[in-house]
Amino acid sequence: MPVQNRGCVTARPTAHLWDLPRFNAAPAPEAEAALLECFGSHGWAQRLAAHRPYPDVEALLAAADEAVYDLSPTDHAEALAVEASPGLRPDAPRSAHLALAAAHAEYERKFGHVFVICLDGYPPAEHPDQVLAGIRARLAHEEERERAVTADEMRRLARGRLSALVSSR
Repeated sequence: MPVQNRGCVTARPTAHLWDLPRFNAAPAPEAEAALLECFGSHGWAQRLAAHRPYPDVEALLAAADEAVYDLSPTDHAEALAVEASPGLRPDAPRSAHLALAAAHAEYERKFGHVFVICLDGYPPAEHPDQVLAGIRARLAHEEERERAVTADEMRRLARGRLSALVSSR
């Protein structure tokens, strides 16, 4: 099931994985481009690139969390605009595709953006159920509550993607 995340389950394609020393030493435009693959806010990417070098991955992740918390609603909207809704494997039953498409459509109608969820800790076999359950539960949220939940899911996605980016695998 392709999910709109990198470190949390499935990575979006990136040109390469870096280790932390390479990330710290990269020219700012290269570092920013790599960071935009983790979280689609230019302000976030510029802030993290500008504060290099980071002594360790945990310091980078803490800075990434802090930068997400400091973003404006416009920055969050910019990041959300490049996310894709989680889907199912092509071989899933048609009824499952239809149910998920309807749930996504209702979510997007109500909140005006794609549904995002980080699936860290869930085995791939549970992803479809978690996505459907997440959409259904979050459709009951008021707009302000859902904005906060979405921001936290985006932070978790960025954290996982960033961690994968600077891993030396």
